[in-house]
Amino acid sequence: MPLLEGIIESRNNPLAVVEDIAASNDLAFERSGEDEITIVAKGQWTDYTLSFTWMHEIEALHLACAFDMKVPAARRTETLRLIAAINEQLWVGHFDVWNHTGTVMYRQALVLPGGLAATEAQCETMLISAIHACERYYPAIQFTVWAGKTAAEAMSAAMFDTQGEA
Repeated sequence: MPLLEGIIESRNNPLAVVEDIAASNDLAFERSGEDEITIVAKGQWTDYTLSFTWMHEIEALHLACAFDMKVPAARRTETLRLIAAINEQLWVGHFDVWNHTGTVMYRQALVLPGGLAATEAQCETMLISAIHACERYYPAIQFTVWAGKTAAEAMSAAMFDTQGEA
């Protein structure tokens, strides 16, 4: 068995756990090597690309969840205000806007020092919380980027919880 195959198949590799979750939930995924798996999940507002990366040097499983929205330079400052307001509300993970591309991304990490193994519950919680955060805040980000709203306007317009069903 080649060395790479042994690493990828190892149950101690947290990406093997993530791959099992994706497969058991019929999520499209691609394993690009021993250190990364990319999953595509359909949301209510858009599709989400979730990239899980095992970072050996810091013993952390990193998750980056991106969606198809680029922030034009003219809306960057207000969008960053919105991202700061959103991040104040998050207990786990955070949103970023990448300066060189304008891409909005949700990120979080699971630290596994000393050879700790990731559990299915931990990895599934990472995946679910990323999608939940993106679904919850996507409308506010879209209002700021495409509708020209201020951060405060976008938050108040997008952040309401409905009661019951119509």
